[in-house]
Amino acid sequence: MTVPTLELDVDPAWGDAVNWEMLAQRAAKAAASAAPELAHENLLVSVVFGDDAEVHALNKQWRAKDRPTNVLSFPMLSREEVLRAAGDEAVEGMLGDVILARGVCEREATEKGIALAQHAAHLIVHGLLHLAGHDHETCEEDAKAMEALETKALASMGLPDPYRTAA
Repeated sequence: MTVPTLELDVDPAWGDAVNWEMLAQRAAKAAASAAPELAHENLLVSVVFGDDAEVHALNKQWRAKDRPTNVLSFPMLSREEVLRAAGDEAVEGMLGDVILARGVCEREATEKGIALAQHAAHLIVHGLLHLAGHDHETCEEDAKAMEALETKALASMGLPDPYRTAA
């Protein structure tokens, strides 16, 4: 399966117990399997495994939210441009950036009782879907559609549905 080309930057705080590059590649492959418009190797994605301070500053600057969040996505193409690129192998360019905050991700993973790597995989898939133009904040229907894509992608990685509460 073809996937976007990933350029990674991993803050040392993420540690080396997990091969973050391999995890990001697996998540990109899973996202492309669920959303075929992402199956385009001529599109470049920057994936940053950052820290809370970095994400806090970006969230404040670009979203006027004065706190860190788990993941930020900065698309460089509109949904229409992504769909056009998916149909034209000659198109190449920057799809966008996905930035994860180590501390927030770790706290959320702990609260959910899952491994940090599992939560990070979900957030990378989530971020890539945002880069492809999917959105969960516009309306309930779009949120459900995006969650379904995330669930499908994660299932292809052997990971459970992150939106299903444990009984």
